[in-house]
Amino acid sequence: DSSDDIEDVSLFDADDDVSRRSKKSKIRHPVASFFHLFFRVSAIIVYLLCELLTSSFIACMVTIILLLSCDFWAVKNVTGRLMVGLRWWNQVDDDGRSHWVFEARKVSAQGSKTSSEAESRIFWLGLIICPMIWVILAFSALFSFRVKWLAVVVMGVVLQGANLYGYIRCKVGSRKNLTSMATNYLGKQFLRQ
Repeated sequence: DSSDDIEDVSLFDADDDVSRRSKKSKIRHPVASFFHLFFRVSAIIVYLLCELLTSSFIACMVTIILLLSCDFWAVKNVTGRLMVGLRWWNQVDDDGRSHWVFEARKVSAQGSKTSSEAESRIFWLGLIICPMIWVILAFSALFSFRVKWLAVVVMGVVLQGANLYGYIRCKVGSRKNLTSMATNYLGKQFLRQ
């Protein structure tokens, strides 16, 4: 897409201090790691247990949507920056044209990453597994004819899927277009076999 801007800029002023630390598998941002998973998992648990706890659909729906919204904001604005050094946003220029900006933290002078492997694993597993669960719940709601719950599940798929798409673009978007990358990968797998 020609309107996408991909920049490689520093996200933090204190990159030098962080890069001096050893690259161990310890969690450097435990609060961010906790909230990265808390809102996501809480929304799924509330969805699954809601009919057992209360008969009010509106209260359940509002609670789930609030948890999903908090998750979207926390992942997009906080945990993505701290845990893996990625961020994305939409910017509208003076002409009214929309530009998507995807950023990745620059590699430090020593060539080492500033995020730990444990945090990176937590981030990516939470970012990938939870939208997959929402897709399964969407099919479940569709095939069991729970139409009123389908709107809630679609919100889960959309909000968590948007973050997943944005961070995948941050991670690999600066190198290649996602479509050409997938085509090249499948082509290499085909040639190996």
